[in-house]
Amino acid sequence: MDDIRRLTGLDQTASSETMSDLDHQFDTKLATLLRFIYPGHDIRTLAEQAQAAFWPDGKGMREVPRTPEDRGQWSEADALMIAYGNSIVDGEHKPLDLMLDFLLRYVREAVSGVHILPFFPFSSDEGFAVTDYRAVNPVLGDWADINRIAEDFTLMSDLVLNHVSSQGTWFSDYRQGKAPYDKFFFEASPEDDLSEVVRPRTNDLLREVETANGVKHVWCTFSHDQVDLDFTNPDVLFECLRIMRLHIENGVRIIRLDAVAFIWKEIGTNCIHLPQTHAIVQLLRLLLDYEEERVVLLTETNVPNAENLSYFGNRNEAHSIYNFSLPPLLLHAMLTGTSQYLNRWQMAMPPAPRGCAYLNFSASHDGIGMRPAEGLLPQDDLNLLCETTQKFGGLINMRAVPGGGEKPYELNITFFDALKGTAQGEDDLQFERFICSQTIVMGIEGIPAFYIHALLATHNDHEAVEKTAVNRAINRHRWHYPALREHLANETSIHSRVLTEMSRRLAIRRAQSAFHPNATQFTLQLGDEIFGFWRQNLYRDQSIFALHNVTDMKAIVPCVSLNLIAGEQWVDLLSGEVIDPVDGEIEFAPYQARWITNRAW
Repeated sequence: MDDIRRLTGLDQTASSETMSDLDHQFDTKLATLLRFIYPGHDIRTLAEQAQAAFWPDGKGMREVPRTPEDRGQWSEADALMIAYGNSIVDGEHKPLDLMLDFLLRYVREAVSGVHILPFFPFSSDEGFAVTDYRAVNPVLGDWADINRIAEDFTLMSDLVLNHVSSQGTWFSDYRQGKAPYDKFFFEASPEDDLSEVVRPRTNDLLREVETANGVKHVWCTFSHDQVDLDFTNPDVLFECLRIMRLHIENGVRIIRLDAVAFIWKEIGTNCIHLPQTHAIVQLLRLLLDYEEERVVLLTETNVPNAENLSYFGNRNEAHSIYNFSLPPLLLHAMLTGTSQYLNRWQMAMPPAPRGCAYLNFSASHDGIGMRPAEGLLPQDDLNLLCETTQKFGGLINMRAVPGGGEKPYELNITFFDALKGTAQGEDDLQFERFICSQTIVMGIEGIPAFYIHALLATHNDHEAVEKTAVNRAINRHRWHYPALREHLANETSIHSRVLTEMSRRLAIRRAQSAFHPNATQFTLQLGDEIFGFWRQNLYRDQSIFALHNVTDMKAIVPCVSLNLIAGEQWVDLLSGEVIDPVDGEIEFAPYQARWITNRAW
């Protein structure tokens, strides 16, 4: 990483004058990155090809780049919903139309954007084995439906750039020896030393295939239906740039780089987070910094915390990264009644660099990742998470480890059912426990994102697992829209109760400038039972003390434990209760959360 920072003129030791000069030298930066990634190539030609791929009509490029000081990417009003294009169906209307109806009807005041998981034709892995990058899956709808959603909500899409479907035209042309796809896929030999390769699956890494050029062994990080692209060929990068352009032209304003950590391979290495990978992310960021449309680059790297943080680079890689360590640590706190490890992690987390932001979430379409908890939770506590997940009806996906053997990779369970009880067993506080967990996601530094099945308190879908033989299907339920609407019309339904309360809290949140994604945050020390942090807005005129009882018992916090400035009126935004800043105590019911502020907007 130090080498690439020096090469791009972004070493921390560079003079301010040099930094300023380079900020306005697009050609120099682009050429330097391309030279690092593709030594031995004609760099001028590559630079021309890269620009032609990203700006095919020669238009849309800013003269002056956006800088980290440009804070217009997000605000406290931003929150995202995550969903598959067919998370809601009725057998009659296009699923994308139903999604838009759901967004407008139920969550318009709660979320500002939506991440539609891969909406392209695919062969497996629920969309992440893409067969055609330029089409919308006709089962879901078409580009016009995508455009309509983008008119009302900030739209996030997936750039699945590590691999493509083995059943798509690219791989078919590769096997037939047709240019340019005959050089699009990464090949290796079974004789190569692949012992150090890090990957999230247990199947064989290489797949043997017959091609017009003989028997080849192609690299498959995830599955044999997902064949890895060869980014040592610059034409692969340029094709990805063309796909990015298509997304932008269709209203996408957040581009998620799926599985980006694995895109560059070198035999004999671990093939994850290699310097060329970071250089490619820097190149994508450079292009977006000069793009007329404001587009956010988000990296998806489900890895240990320090590795994940590296994708901010030196404020020159991702605008945003997933806060992958939050879900397992949050689950642990709610199951054990102690915020010890969640608190310790939060204290050590740096603020997002200027111009960057964390993306906070608890539940995703995959599962609750265990790798991001490595080094943060003791092994006994990792085991406890696995045991409790299985006790509450969940499943576990494994990964291969270098040198042989397997380890838990992710917990497959809906986050709502993961909180059926504590490590001691089920109880009657599931609603309260779950809402507390989501309130933490809403409050901490960053942009909150909520999987649709968290918003709807969806239960484990064991029937889907039986039908597909895929553990992840447990958390990918497809709601029948008429049935869902009946549930949401019934105020006593758990689905209605959860969506109503989460929407209420998100509506409160979006009006508080102290919840700006980059507002100041300080972790409080209030004992293991209370997970708390202080947020202060960028203008320093609003403070919020976000306090969360993570236990199934009542708790008390003395007012003197908080820095509640005397002479100002402090109120709990969630309950409306006025708090005396000097005397008394603040009481908490089991799993109660409070947002105590001096400015209630």
